[in-house]
Amino acid sequence: MNFRELANPHLFNVPIYEPGKPIETVARELGLDPRALDKLASNENPLGPSPKALAAMRRAIRAAHIYPDGHAVVLRAALARHHGVDIRNIVLGNGSEQILKFLGQAFLSRDSEAVMGDRAFATVRIAIQMAGAKVVEAPFRNHTHDLDAMRDAITPKTRLVFVVNPNNPTGTRVDNREIEKFLARLPEHVIAVFDEAYYEFLEKPPELVKWVREWDRKSEIRNPKSEGNRKSEIGNPKVVLLRTFSKIAGLAALRIGYGIAPVECAQALERARLPFNTNAIAQAAAIAALGDAAFFRRTLRLTETGRDWMEREFRKMGLEYVPSSANFVVVRVGKGRAMFEALQRRGVIVRPMDGYRMPEWIRVTVGTMPQNRRFARALAAELKAGR
Repeated sequence: MNFRELANPHLFNVPIYEPGKPIETVARELGLDPRALDKLASNENPLGPSPKALAAMRRAIRAAHIYPDGHAVVLRAALARHHGVDIRNIVLGNGSEQILKFLGQAFLSRDSEAVMGDRAFATVRIAIQMAGAKVVEAPFRNHTHDLDAMRDAITPKTRLVFVVNPNNPTGTRVDNREIEKFLARLPEHVIAVFDEAYYEFLEKPPELVKWVREWDRKSEIRNPKSEGNRKSEIGNPKVVLLRTFSKIAGLAALRIGYGIAPVECAQALERARLPFNTNAIAQAAAIAALGDAAFFRRTLRLTETGRDWMEREFRKMGLEYVPSSANFVVVRVGKGRAMFEALQRRGVIVRPMDGYRMPEWIRVTVGTMPQNRRFARALAAELKAGR
C-alpha cells in the first residue's frame, strides 16, 4: 500500500492555502531586486513590529536555549486583564488559524457540519475539512456575511458557525445589531466562532466578550459541584472569539494569536493543543505589544488615511471597490490574475481573488503613502495599457 491509501481519505479534499507571494519568490521568478519590490498582498503592518515588542524580542532571544512556558501564563494573564476575563478563558495559538484547527478537533467529526460564508477567509474551510466535517456555505450578501442565511443553514448536525468580522478578503463588517439578533436565535447545539483578526481596525466594534463572561457566570463554572453547572441549557449563546498579533501589532512572522472562550470550551481546546505551540520570543513580544497603545494609534491613523486615499483613487479611475473596515481593499480590475502578474512586473505584489470566486478582483493592503502611490501609478498604467 502507498501513503495515500493509508491516509485519511477526507484529507485529499482539503484545499491547500495560497498565501501572498513572498518578496524573495517574486524577485527570483522575475529577476528583480528584492529591495525594489513592495509587498501589499498579505495585510501586514507597513510600519513593522511594535517598537516595544522589538525591544522585548531582543531581550528574550538571549534565553533562546530555554524552553518557553508551555502554558504561557504571563501572556495569558496579560490578555485576561486586557479583556476583563479569567486567565482560563484564554487559549494561545501559533497564529489564530491554529485555534481554528483546535475548534475542529474539539467539536467536529465526520458526522457533523459547520456553517461559513461562501467568501469567508479560506482557512475556515480548511479547518472544517481537516476535521472531516461537512462544509455548509451560506451565500454572501453585498460582499458580507448574510447572518439570516447562515442561521437558515443550521441543521441538527451543525456544531460550529463561523463569522469573519471584518471579513478577509472583502473587508466588510457585520452590523452589531444584526450580530446580537443572530446570537439570540442561535440553537443551543451550535457554537458561534467570530474570527476577529482585524477587530482593532473597526470603528465601534461589537463587544462580544460579554457573552464569554455571561456563559461562565450562568454556568457557575467556578463551583463545579453546583446544580446549575449540570444544566445543559442556560439560555445563553455559545461564543468563541479569535484575535491575532499579526495585524495591528505587526508580529505576523512570530505566529502568535489567541482565542477567548468560555472556560468549559477553553478546556476542550487545551486538550487539542500540543505543548510549546507558542515560542518564548513571540510570547515576550506579544506581552510588550499589548502595552504599546501609541503604536496601535499610529497604525490606525496610517491605515485610515491610506485607505481613504486609495478608495478616492479607485473612484477617480472609475473602478468598483468594496468599502473596507480593515487594512486592505478589494477592487475590480477586469482580469484579476493577469493584473496581479502585471503589477508584479512593475514591482508591486498584490493578491488575486480568483480563489474566492472573485476572478475580476484583486486585494491590496494599505501601505505607507509612498507604497500606496506606487501601487496606484502602476495600476493606472496597466489599465491604460488595456491589461
